[in-house]
Amino acid sequence: MPEFHHTDVLPLGPDDTDYRLLDLPPGRVVEAAGRTFLEIDPSTITALVRESVRDIQHMLRPSHLAQLRSIVDDPEASPNDRFVATDLLRNACVSAGGVLPMCQDTGTAIVVAKRTETVLTGGDDERAISRGVFEAYDELNLRYSQMAPTSFWDERNTGTNLPAQVELYTAPGQAPKYEFLVMAKGGGSANKTFLYQETKALLNPKKLAAFLDEKLRSLGTAACPPYHLAVVVGGMSAEYTLKVAKLASARYLDNLPAEGSELGHAFRDRDLEQQVLELTREFGIGAQFGGKYFCHDVRVIRLPRHGASLPVGIAVSCSADRQAKAKITPDGVFLEQLERDPAQFLPEATEGDLSDEVVHVDLNRPMADIRAQLSTLPVKTRVSLTGPLVVARDIAHAKIAERLEAGEPMPQYLRDHPVYYAGPAKTPEGYASGSFGPTTAGRMDSYVEQFQAAGGSLVMLAKATGRSR
Repeated sequence: MPEFHHTDVLPLGPDDTDYRLLDLPPGRVVEAAGRTFLEIDPSTITALVRESVRDIQHMLRPSHLAQLRSIVDDPEASPNDRFVATDLLRNACVSAGGVLPMCQDTGTAIVVAKRTETVLTGGDDERAISRGVFEAYDELNLRYSQMAPTSFWDERNTGTNLPAQVELYTAPGQAPKYEFLVMAKGGGSANKTFLYQETKALLNPKKLAAFLDEKLRSLGTAACPPYHLAVVVGGMSAEYTLKVAKLASARYLDNLPAEGSELGHAFRDRDLEQQVLELTREFGIGAQFGGKYFCHDVRVIRLPRHGASLPVGIAVSCSADRQAKAKITPDGVFLEQLERDPAQFLPEATEGDLSDEVVHVDLNRPMADIRAQLSTLPVKTRVSLTGPLVVARDIAHAKIAERLEAGEPMPQYLRDHPVYYAGPAKTPEGYASGSFGPTTAGRMDSYVEQFQAAGGSLVMLAKATGRSR
């Protein structure tokens, strides 16, 4: 008879996170049946989640900012790499002011919560967590992105950014503790999560390298590199593989063991991580078309699997690297310490240091002249645009398509001006606009052929995928 042995599939090591203490009541300690319990009021959970969402929308981890600075200082980095890294550091300084979030797509809120059985909350934790998300998106200058289906074909924005993705788990241990991972996942990086159903044949160094070379190149730059990349090989099910990939991209699983065992727990292969990182640096894609910094770092995790299946998951965290850990214990309510002074990572650089090979494009000219100039430029060229743009994304394109299908003409403004695929977050009082940046072109690509045939969308500004240029 075999002996029973239990192991956590994801055995995390000690938590070395740097936390700050919040001015929130942790709850009431209760002694009963020879055990110590912590009774947490749901309002504390709500307040903690609200504060977590506020922090991750405006601040980044010091380690992430240090990686951006290292790109600026790397003599092997391309001009495009250094320009992107410097611009992201400047953006972080603006965002840290607490008014404009770091990205226009303020994401789907995802909360993973684990509590020991000695934590008492009243049971409706998902509601308390969701209320914290609601309050943050209501109070801050964020964007509501969640669409509710009113029929199979029709949908409308919920106007609250709910529902959130909330996952509740129990954790082993007698000491009262409630742990959280709070994330905001934008559509661009979420859309770069992929599952591949492979076989044991992939468990070969050469075949895995060829597989990753092909699949990682296909990620492209649409999700705003440099990426924190996660590759997960194995898994008891497809959905588990993808869940682990998401957690790994947030560096939540960094303290996994470095070796496997016959018990079947997950582990990180740090040698393979370095090999995959070097592979991405050889792509030449870089932070934006040319360079070595396609990725900041790589996590490669091996999971147990069914003998007939080998799921492989790939996920990224983008330059809006938004997540934080939090916890409630009898000692207090704690939130991961994010960087409140990102200016210390800024390089001493002038515009002249960053302006090499920039091409100026005047958008006040006729469309034919604009297209003629752009057609002469290599893909990796940085351009400086001056002049009018039309702003439109998913819903606007759908409405224009309906007009064309009804026999109406293409609007003149899309004939005369480039179209900027963007959708700003809420506009703060006294500002011209909220956080404003390009969205992924792939969602509008299906309209391009129809629009161009009607004389519109001849130049597009977006995060590059497909035919957009």
